[in-house]
Amino acid sequence: MSVRVRRVYDPPEPDDGVRVLVDRLWPRGVSKDAARVDEWPKGLTLSTGLRRWYHAGEGSYEEFARRYEAELTAPEASELLDRVRDMAGAGDVTLLTAAKSPGESHAAVLLRLLDEG
Repeated sequence: MSVRVRRVYDPPEPDDGVRVLVDRLWPRGVSKDAARVDEWPKGLTLSTGLRRWYHAGEGSYEEFARRYEAELTAPEASELLDRVRDMAGAGDVTLLTAAKSPGESHAAVLLRLLDEG
């Protein structure tokens, strides 16, 4: 079992396992067939307000991560995070994002939380 983060623009790989799109908006220029998304839990994605705040460069990544983690304590998000955690317990999971820097995105926060278990 493993969880990893990949850009949705990268071609699917055989060892991706369950492919979970973790962006609220569908990525531009990618067809649903090409993306091969298995799950799209929109309730797990960051809020529009937080996304805009972060992309405007108004705060640090650390502050962004703290705010996103706070959002993930909401009942629906917490339940969906547990669902992805269960999927990861059963096999490989790939978190997909359109973020240009996945290592400093909400997907990295999710990966860390999933790894902490």
